[in-house]
Amino acid sequence: MAALGTNALLGLPVGTTLDRHLLQRQNAFKGATGGLSQLLRDIALAGKIVNREVNRAGLIDITGAAGSGNIQGEQQQKLDVVANIRFIRALRNGGEVCAITSEEDDEMVQTGNTSGKYVVAIDPLDGSSNIDVNVSIGTIFSIYRRVSPVGTLPTTADFLQGGRQQIAAGYILYGSSTILVYTTGQGVNAFTYDNSLGEFILSQTQINTPDDGGIFSCNEGYFNDYPPHIKTYIETCKSRRLMGRYIGSLVADFHRNLIKGGIYLYPPTSAAPKGKLRLLYECFPIALIVEQAGGMATNGEEAILDIVPRELHQRSVFYAGSPRMIKSVMP
Repeated sequence: MAALGTNALLGLPVGTTLDRHLLQRQNAFKGATGGLSQLLRDIALAGKIVNREVNRAGLIDITGAAGSGNIQGEQQQKLDVVANIRFIRALRNGGEVCAITSEEDDEMVQTGNTSGKYVVAIDPLDGSSNIDVNVSIGTIFSIYRRVSPVGTLPTTADFLQGGRQQIAAGYILYGSSTILVYTTGQGVNAFTYDNSLGEFILSQTQINTPDDGGIFSCNEGYFNDYPPHIKTYIETCKSRRLMGRYIGSLVADFHRNLIKGGIYLYPPTSAAPKGKLRLLYECFPIALIVEQAGGMATNGEEAILDIVPRELHQRSVFYAGSPRMIKSVMP
């Protein structure tokens, strides 16, 4: 289970605001300039705005399809477009980011802040097909320190460094409560949004996922298209009376398994032999979080974070969760 109480590293108690948490972590590292802390604040601010839009979606006609598709060939929802605008605007105005790549945009977005030291890869609204039925959705983000010279225009190479080069990653879950989970490579912390205060409040510190679990999460509608060893694994899960839990929102499915112990599976299919999830926007950030929490993430052949990406919208097979379950699913 997630560890609750005091952060052993920094002495930060549950109930600490995100701003204070970021400040104290920043002060713990000599030479820190505060740029990354500000960037995380910018993401949190956009998350608050998207949370507001999600909560009133049924009242202001921003549910349903937007009438356009994204680079993936998927039907965009109105809230996809709204969330994309909100996060890009917050990151551009914050001044710390020189470029953004989003699941919703064909090309890299230049912010105009050529002095910015960071780039962000983001899925502004994961699971958007669930919007109209009031099921949990989320935002997933990944942060890199740029490799192009500061002061010049950023390039795609800034985003194609590989998952091990992430300096921070996280997600925001818009559910029964809104939760921001993030890591900077020193453990995983979760913050719950208090609407009355307008603040994210530290609610879970140094999260450790269980070594084994009782939940498997996959779309069994594609069962007949899965590779034989995945079919066998799923049948084994059923014979052991494990719980099948899947709602089609990566953030929600993963968060449940992270806390309770389980495995999330998105195997290859005949329609998507290389996988369907996006490496930069979904797989890399979730993989960093699960590894920092003591779990594993793989494409079935190698650790997700060891994959060297070739393009911005590259897809991948994806398995993430409790380490014993991940080892069991490997061919």
